[in-house]
Amino acid sequence: MTDRVYDFARCTNEDAVMSENAQSRLWNAGYTKTWVGNFLIFFSFMLMQPAFPLYLSDEFHADAETIGWVMVGYSITAIVIRLFSGYIVDSYPRRMVLVGSYVLFALCFLGYPLAGSLLMIAIVRTLHGAPFGLTTVSNSTVAVDFLPFSRRAEGIGYYGLSNNLAMAIAPAVGLCLYGVFYDFRVLMWGSIAIAALGLLLTISIRFPRPRPKEHAPLRVRNILLWKGWSFGLVVICSAFSYGVVSTYIALYGKEELGITGGTGGFFFLFAAGLILSRLVGSRSLRRGRIIRNGTVGVLLGLTGYALFAAVPAVWAFYTSAFFMGLGNGHMFPALQTMFMNIVSREQRGTANSTLLVSWEFGVGIGTLCGGALVHVAGYHTAFWVAGFINLCGVVHYVLHSRRDFKRKRLC
Repeated sequence: MTDRVYDFARCTNEDAVMSENAQSRLWNAGYTKTWVGNFLIFFSFMLMQPAFPLYLSDEFHADAETIGWVMVGYSITAIVIRLFSGYIVDSYPRRMVLVGSYVLFALCFLGYPLAGSLLMIAIVRTLHGAPFGLTTVSNSTVAVDFLPFSRRAEGIGYYGLSNNLAMAIAPAVGLCLYGVFYDFRVLMWGSIAIAALGLLLTISIRFPRPRPKEHAPLRVRNILLWKGWSFGLVVICSAFSYGVVSTYIALYGKEELGITGGTGGFFFLFAAGLILSRLVGSRSLRRGRIIRNGTVGVLLGLTGYALFAAVPAVWAFYTSAFFMGLGNGHMFPALQTMFMNIVSREQRGTANSTLLVSWEFGVGIGTLCGGALVHVAGYHTAFWVAGFINLCGVVHYVLHSRRDFKRKRLC
């Protein structure tokens, strides 16, 4: 099954054609600023991430369980706000939503140096998840608005590189700064400065004149993109597998393979595969090969999870990480493009929100189920279950999602 290249005659989305006529360059000013803005969102947030548990332990003498609850707080609020982010982005002027959420995101960083107790730190961390969730959804939606139609899929692929690079670089920079100064306040103020820079850049974006909007009622059908359920299910299956493996990778490496410092190497290779596939896959997406890119991605990901579960060896441990990264880097932009191409401009926020909620939901379920499986049946059973769920997602994509996209696509 092959893809058809983009054909404007098949496009029923007037906005897409208008975008193509208005600007044909991929790296136009609006898209470039949203790309950098997204990089700074994730860089500022991830700069504190690896040293945060050390700070909680050293400064407030928090135990492992308490640290876990503090760390997970932002994830809960991010998921909750993302359920409504699509509705907000699609119902109100996007400039107002993006700039407003970015302001709140940057201001939340000021709460960390001002918090004087573990409880206040936990509150700030939990509240921070709300503007983080809304800002990431609104920024990615605005980025798609600036993409010329014929290069939308390619642009989505490159856009993912912004947070991939930030998540690969920022933790290393954060740990380096913490090792030099051994003062978490340096990271706090560094994150504040980076977030402020991103806010200034976002304010400078010249948004197109907003169209008059009729506010749709806040109903369940307007919160998530239900006609994208087929693609969301594939994302959930992949995220489930990632949630199981990523959460217990360090313990498994140490207890089963005798790898004491392997987590960093695993995620480095995962990031390398992710970035490489984004660069290579974007060329394929530029030619309109959305379905093919997704097929390559789910198969590469399945290879990585199967290798990880089937071969309990050090070489498989690292090799599987690279395959998982390659798979995710091909699959995610392809599925995001599918979401974007079955909706009009007025529903892009809902489509983005559904994609991100599907991923967060899958990771959360994978983490919880993985813990129960490891406790009851051991690591290998948990990893085989992760591989099986991933296989279910691949089968569903091959047998249903590809045809579903061809049937529903507007462009």
